Amino acid sequence: MSEIIKNGEYNDLIYALKSQIQSAQIKAAVSVNRELLQLYWFIAEQTVQKQQTARWGDGLIKQVSQDLQQEFPEIKGFSVRNLELMRKWYRYWTQSDEITKQVVSQLAQAPIFQIPWGQNLLIISKASSTKEALFYVQKTIGNNWSRAVLTHQIELELYQRQGKALSNFNNHLPTPQSDFATRLVQLVNQPWQLHEIVPIGVVH
Repeated sequence: MSEIIKNGEYNDLIYALKSQIQSAQIKAAVSVNRELLQLYWFIAEQTVQKQQTARWGDGLIKQVSQDLQQEFPEIKGFSVRNLELMRKWYRYWTQSDEITKQVVSQLAQAPIFQIPWGQNLLIISKASSTKEALFYVQKTIGNNWSRAVLTHQIELELYQRQGKALSNFNNHLPTPQSDFATRLVQLVNQPWQLHEIVPIGVVH
């Protein structure tokens, strides 16, 4: 066995297997993250629109929260607080300006669905405009930023220092071993619990 381990060809095999496993993990995690965020968007969209058209009033969210928690007791993310966070996120990106229309025009491919929920909430709570928010969304994707790194860059006012220019970017997978990739992969390796990625107290 030791002779096999020392064999260069065997080491190449292990490296190839590990690389493929990591790639598969990240692809699965990106898909899970996108599906969860699209679910949040749908919940927010439906409740916001129904509240406006049906005039159900402020009691709607409390009732929706109670019914969803009763129907799905194994999912711990349907509290009133979490539903309101989803709605705040939805409202933020559906403001009537050109940049938000661009962001949500092709919903499935929208960049906001490519970053974790925590980063999404952080960005909309700290950015002073939707242009600045989209800038940090793009930077998070392009640089595989963890929430801690994103927080640091916002505190350093990166948007102001880089001339407020939005850059184009190509969709790509997070770099293996990065904090960004690790956080996404955690979604695949744990039970499907919305409360795990709906941090309380992020948005003020």
